[in-house]
Amino acid sequence: MIEAFVDEAGAQLSAETASGAEIPFELVETTGGPRGRVPLYCYRPLTGSFIRERLGLLSALPSYAPALRALSGLDGVETYLRQLGEPRIPVDRRECADAVLRAFLSAVFAERSEFGFDRARFEAAYRRLEHALYEGRALTTVVAPLLGLALDPDTAELALSDGLSLIRGDALEDAPSEAVWGDGEEPHVLIVLSASQQRAAPPPVSIARARFRRTLTALRLFEGGGYALGPVAWTRIDLGAWRSVALGASGRPGLPTRIAATQEDELRGFCNLVARRTPRSGEIAWALARFEMGCERLAPFEALTDYLLALRALLEPEGPSSGRLSGRLAAICARPEDRAAVAERIAHSISLERAVIGGLAPAQPGVAALVDELAEHLRALLRDVLCGHLDSDLCTVADELLAQAAQSSR
Repeated sequence: MIEAFVDEAGAQLSAETASGAEIPFELVETTGGPRGRVPLYCYRPLTGSFIRERLGLLSALPSYAPALRALSGLDGVETYLRQLGEPRIPVDRRECADAVLRAFLSAVFAERSEFGFDRARFEAAYRRLEHALYEGRALTTVVAPLLGLALDPDTAELALSDGLSLIRGDALEDAPSEAVWGDGEEPHVLIVLSASQQRAAPPPVSIARARFRRTLTALRLFEGGGYALGPVAWTRIDLGAWRSVALGASGRPGLPTRIAATQEDELRGFCNLVARRTPRSGEIAWALARFEMGCERLAPFEALTDYLLALRALLEPEGPSSGRLSGRLAAICARPEDRAAVAERIAHSISLERAVIGGLAPAQPGVAALVDELAEHLRALLRDVLCGHLDSDLCTVADELLAQAAQSSR
């Protein structure tokens, strides 16, 4: 991966110089020679500066994302940067990996005015990188299909954080065919975790399972759709054979929801935010768990009680007999002029719960649409609370909105 990036970067930099871009130089005094002689000077190409000015261009190369993903999952990247005397080591793993790629390019092309691929220089630079990254360690990869998701046609890989990526299945070299291909003609999107660890350590399947589930949660909150992890994951060490491991069922996949290129940075940031801010206990954590249970029901109408239980935990602590859920939910989720109509639909959804329990609701028209609408309201509440757009005390928020509406109507 890194070799492919260096090759492509060299070609791109050569094209830059061919089109008139100039490499800056510095004048340096040469050492040696008899004392008293007039000092000799030579011009040294400032290749590192030339490369830094074109990092945006280089990051658009097809080989950049795979190389960045491979490095961001390794523990020795900071060591490599320190060995090179970098003055600032980024805290973010993705930024750190990006700094390594930039430093490695500068090492390969140091003091050169041409950017043709030089095997000897590459291998010398790579040996130093390899010593910092892999001494006594191995790169372990865990992959699983992420169903119900499609990437932008021009996106082969969407790097998230700390060695975690979403990759179009046919873009991951040597990926297990069972992971890449399903019943359709399009390859699955794979969720991939790459991690550096001691060679004798077991594969980090439990860590991958937790991070895959966390990403699945973020997707369900980010964009409506039927997302699910495949029941089987695959893992391997370095370039060894793939080994299948059970991952567990995670719901019903729907038609693929496409993440546009313009949404990728937002999704990356949202996934990181959910990983940091998801509570482990309390009403929000409980409601989020019920929301995910609803997302994983085989039939939409079976999720109605899950969504209602989550909403009651957030908006109706007095209990269902109070009848305050529909009004409070409409106050937060609807415009003032639409609140009455939305509250009526929510109340109708609540009335269907008994019919669902008795097995009668699916025969009624519009049940699936009502359940989907309720799920969307719940998703919006949870997302806005985690993002900080809404206070977690949703009852107080709703009651204040209702009081303001009553005051303005007098």
